[in-house]
Order: sequence, then C-alpha cells, then structure tokens
Amino acid sequence: MNEHPVVPVYAFSVWIQAGFDPLLIAVALFLGWKADQFGKVFIAAIAALAISVLFAWLVTRIGLPWPAPVAADLPTFFPVRTVAAFLWAAVGYGARRVLKR
Repeated sequence: MNEHPVVPVYAFSVWIQAGFDPLLIAVALFLGWKADQFGKVFIAAIAALAISVLFAWLVTRIGLPWPAPVAADLPTFFPVRTVAAFLWAAVGYGARRVLKR
C-alpha cells in the first residue's frame, strides 16, 4: 500500500523540491561555510547530498511527509540534488569569504 502521490517525472515542481530540500540546504551551507579551501566545497556537497538523501529516505520510509521524498517508486533526481548541493555549499563558502573582508 503505497500512499505517495503520483507526480509526473517531468513536473518542474518536483525538480525544484529536490534542489530545495531543507536539510540539503542546511548541511551544504554549513559545511561550505566551514570549508577553508574551495576544493573542500566538493566534499561538503557530497556529504550534504548523502546526509539529505539518507534522511529523506528514512522519513519517507516511516511515512512522514517531506518536501523532497526519496523512495523506490519516486523520482530521486540525484543529478538535481548533486548540483544543488554543490551550489549551496559554494554559496556558504562564498558568503564566509565575503563577510570576512
């Protein structure tokens, strides 16, 4: 008994939700802020992606609503999430550099 709403894969709103996962944003911004070299932004993005996908999968598995759910029968949009994680981490990295001046 699956209670997930059926959303077409091509629906733009689903792409937006994948890129604006609240946990993805928080972790990527925090780790990007803490990065002391730009190369570490890639590591921050990978960590944020892994943490957010795992958390979203657990929340979806329990049955709680989440803005960007992850399940076997739902689109996960890993490329969208990966690019979003990198961009959010880069924003965190850049914000710290701008505010340090």
